[in-house]
Amino acid sequence: MCTSAVLFHSRHCMMKWLLFCMSLLLLTITNSPIARSGETESPGSCAKSQNGGDEASSSSSCGCSATNRDAETSERYKKSQDEKHPELPSSEKFLESPYPRTNQMVQLEGGVFTMGTDKPEIPVDGESPARQVELDPFWLDVYEVSNAEFELFVNDTGYKTEAEAFGDSFVLEIMISEEIKKDIDSAVAAAPWWLPVKGADWRHPFGPDTNISRLMDHPVVHISWNDALAYCKWAGRLLPTEAQWEYASRGGLANRLFPWGNKLLPKDEHRTNIWQGVFPTNNTAEDGYTATSPVKSYPPNKFGLYNMIGNVWEWTHDWWTTRHTAERKTNPTGPASGKDKVKKGGSYMCHKSYCYRYRNAARSQNTPDSSASNLGFRCSRPVET
Repeated sequence: MCTSAVLFHSRHCMMKWLLFCMSLLLLTITNSPIARSGETESPGSCAKSQNGGDEASSSSSCGCSATNRDAETSERYKKSQDEKHPELPSSEKFLESPYPRTNQMVQLEGGVFTMGTDKPEIPVDGESPARQVELDPFWLDVYEVSNAEFELFVNDTGYKTEAEAFGDSFVLEIMISEEIKKDIDSAVAAAPWWLPVKGADWRHPFGPDTNISRLMDHPVVHISWNDALAYCKWAGRLLPTEAQWEYASRGGLANRLFPWGNKLLPKDEHRTNIWQGVFPTNNTAEDGYTATSPVKSYPPNKFGLYNMIGNVWEWTHDWWTTRHTAERKTNPTGPASGKDKVKKGGSYMCHKSYCYRYRNAARSQNTPDSSASNLGFRCSRPVET
């Protein structure tokens, strides 16, 4: 009897211990970064496609849209920065720079074009349907805003970017030095190759131990939508609407994937700065660059515009929505309000197996205070009548 009682008690304790261990394991899995990825990553921006080839998945992404500011930190920052953006002088045209100026604009005639596509590569991004859009004439920057041009703005106004104010920004892991990595203990859950780096900003694109001394003709990065708007206000310009941006990128070609046509490498020549190799660990740089390229790189499209796709993502005016109709519209400006702003063009981090968004119709989004090492902009302005 005593022996049976002891055995029963031992087995009972063992069962309780096993149940306790299973509960701990379940809790760990539930709270892991992989399990939380659905909470932090936007729809259509999940993991690498599983086919291992060039076919793009509707859920593939480099994780750029997950590099948003923590909501609580962002709100606390906004409350403390009510007077952060004073009225800025429009003195840009009177300034001189030791670097060749790249602030030229080209007038685009506008008219009717087909926006979006009926053959979306990433349907959840709202790439469809194809619809007729009519635009008034407008001016657009020939190049992405460079470090040299942004430096003029900062020197003239004393402006501090939001990355500088927050004290950190997102950088691709393989671009960060081992010394800086030692102090990083977090990452974007759904895209662990994105790390928040203290001291990363437009002057220090890959961390505080880097600089832009040899990158003055490269696009400025770590620029939030709010930063881009402040620059445009200073320069007497605007951010282009998504419709204006896509019209410009298409360069007068209808229903084409890229600004130059449907073939990524016409005559086996690179036309844009994107990722070659295995993302996110090895960029073979067959296009000549492992990160950003000069704003004058590669041939322009038929409108004379450079780097409309690849290199860096470009902010637009519009709030994000994925709900579009086939109804014809005139000078659309997007929803009246929202949470995220639309960005277009893709970046040097885009690869077809992860982020096939270096296409005219492709689109993505971030909150207006987000910044990263592949996020920049260019400006527009209306044609005066």
